[in-house]
Amino acid sequence: MKNLYFLLFLSFSAFGQQTINGTLQHGGLSRSFILYVPASYTPGTPAPLVFNFHGYSSNAQEQMFYGDFRPIADTAGFLLVHPMGTLDGSNVPYWNSGWGGAVDDIGFTSALIDFLAASYSVNLDRVFSTGMSNGGFMSYTLACSLSNRIAAIASVTGTMNANQSLSCNSQHPMPVLEIHGTADATVPYDGNGFMAAIPNVLAYWVNFNNCSTTPQITAVPNSNLIDGCTAVHSLYSGGNNGVDVEHYQIIDGGHTWPGSAFTIGVTNNDFSASKKIWEFFLQYDINGKIGTNAVSELMTEDISIFPNPVIDKVFIQGFSQPLSAENCSVYSVDGKLFTIDFLENNTLDATNFENGIYFLRIVTKEESATIQFVKN
Repeated sequence: MKNLYFLLFLSFSAFGQQTINGTLQHGGLSRSFILYVPASYTPGTPAPLVFNFHGYSSNAQEQMFYGDFRPIADTAGFLLVHPMGTLDGSNVPYWNSGWGGAVDDIGFTSALIDFLAASYSVNLDRVFSTGMSNGGFMSYTLACSLSNRIAAIASVTGTMNANQSLSCNSQHPMPVLEIHGTADATVPYDGNGFMAAIPNVLAYWVNFNNCSTTPQITAVPNSNLIDGCTAVHSLYSGGNNGVDVEHYQIIDGGHTWPGSAFTIGVTNNDFSASKKIWEFFLQYDINGKIGTNAVSELMTEDISIFPNPVIDKVFIQGFSQPLSAENCSVYSVDGKLFTIDFLENNTLDATNFENGIYFLRIVTKEESATIQFVKN
């Protein structure tokens, strides 16, 4: 870290979000990134951090717009970073996800986490990685080689390198989401001599995580009849620490980001890949799934919500100190942050919440927990 320095150029509204172009020195190179800080970010309140890696020949700015998470971050309050790769031997931007060259992109990612955590309130238990194509490859590489810092990954049109699973060394059950088109001509769904077939990638992580080998398969509603493709969702559940492996198979889909505002080739518009990825990440921290009445490793007491499902009031039991809106946050399953009102005796007023699934996040100096509840 002794060679770490930074230079920030800020473009922001005084009362809104910040889009920050920054650089840091790593491995003798000046590395750049674009950080998006939503207006909903609150200094002092640890926020999740999402890495969004660009594809081969693309760049950080293009990925920020193409695989756009910014509207989701605005409501969910997570920090969003778009790193920039280096040039390969053909002078094309890329990520060295085992693709050759001396650039240490794993170390760069780790250094960037440290830099951002030194400047912002980052929940280091909730650092996630996603990306397009080569950015998906990079996310799998981090799952194998930087798992002590990555809670979950999602890949859009990416895969693992052929035989990468033989050297993969993830240190904890790793939640994995893969979104991929069956007609992808750039990263073939069935693989080739250099790229692993998507079914084989899924099988590896299902086995590694000890998930059920029989998926729950659901057709995604075909809400857009003119996009030239459909989608099927497969859920491999029940893994260690509650982690799942999920897959959106885009039937006849190309090398594209579903739901993107930019249509390139056959792009599925039945769902938003960005929204599905955040819904997936929202379930996890580095210790696994944040389930009903599940608590983080910092908890010293069991806590619970009563009743659950909730009708109007949420009674939080087992916490050792008074709670308030200052140390509690409520998110919907799609990442929307809700304004909450606390009554006396650690009671949350949920009268105005719509029916659905919510996550209550509690952070104090001594304890923290995330609990899922249902408003019915």
